[in-house]
Amino acid sequence: MTYKAEYIWIDGTEPTAKLRSKTKIMAGTPGAVAELPVWGFDGSSTNQAEGHASDRVLKPVFSCPDPIRGGANILVLCEVFDIDGTPHASNTRALLRPLAEQFAAQEPIFGIEQEYTFFDGARPLGFPVNGFPAAQGGYYCGVGADEIFGREIVEKHLDHCLAAGLSISGINAEVMPGQWEFQVGPVGPLEVSDQLWIARWLLYRTAEDFDVSATLDPKPVKGDWNGAGAHTNFSTKAMREGYDAIITACEALGEGSKPLDHVKNYGAGIDDRLTGLHETAPWDQYKYGVSDRGASVRIPWQVEVDRKGYIEDRRPNANVDPYVVTRLIVDTCCTGLEKAGQV
Repeated sequence: MTYKAEYIWIDGTEPTAKLRSKTKIMAGTPGAVAELPVWGFDGSSTNQAEGHASDRVLKPVFSCPDPIRGGANILVLCEVFDIDGTPHASNTRALLRPLAEQFAAQEPIFGIEQEYTFFDGARPLGFPVNGFPAAQGGYYCGVGADEIFGREIVEKHLDHCLAAGLSISGINAEVMPGQWEFQVGPVGPLEVSDQLWIARWLLYRTAEDFDVSATLDPKPVKGDWNGAGAHTNFSTKAMREGYDAIITACEALGEGSKPLDHVKNYGAGIDDRLTGLHETAPWDQYKYGVSDRGASVRIPWQVEVDRKGYIEDRRPNANVDPYVVTRLIVDTCCTGLEKAGQV
């Protein structure tokens, strides 16, 4: 018996990395991810090597059923290594691993809201060939062919994510025509990041079958149109048990140089999206508040009522690297909670 293993990795394209994949035919039946073999690729074609020394190594770190091919076939997410066994410079997952282990006792978990936009050629899906559609407002969570575009793709993508066993927790239409969102989590930092990358790959691959492209551009249409973010919900055990820890985490994210340290790593083009308009705070200012979608960090109203729960960092772009955003939030918030003795 043979099966197909689709090896998926994040390349070295800057400022925003792309997903790459290729198929390996395997003998037998799929086993644990640790049993899957390493594989090589040409890093000179993925912005991860020069031509005179182009071999790079794919090391499997996460696998799941392949919902597109079906059967025993699998998707395999990989880290990229140099041939000497050290993580490649583009391997941001390798930087998250020790932080996730260091703060594991605080039980950090994440839910990431991935916004994206469908494009039909050079225009967003649902935009007329000439001009613009009606102003945004009715499209958010809307229904009807005059306001919703791409639902068939969205539903197929959702089915694929569920069949792959990913922790998808919901979908909804967003504020601009052709703009949608899915949510992954709540799970740990490595888990949410791995699953988000796989969900992104499945999004691109599903849309491909409909001759439509999906983009994570944070400002796909200039002007009075909402951008696309990856709002990141976060909590630790202490935050899920008490409100003081919620405030400590919010304060830690605003301490000293932390706001800019985070924002500059929250995705390329962030100043185009975080303008202070369209439910954002300005990129160079930091504030938090209850039920405030114009804040950098929002405390949901139910969290204030319950005096425990989670916070939402509204700053990350749709094109953010989830390994980077989870690493920064874990490091900043868990360190702050540790210093405050709230662990």
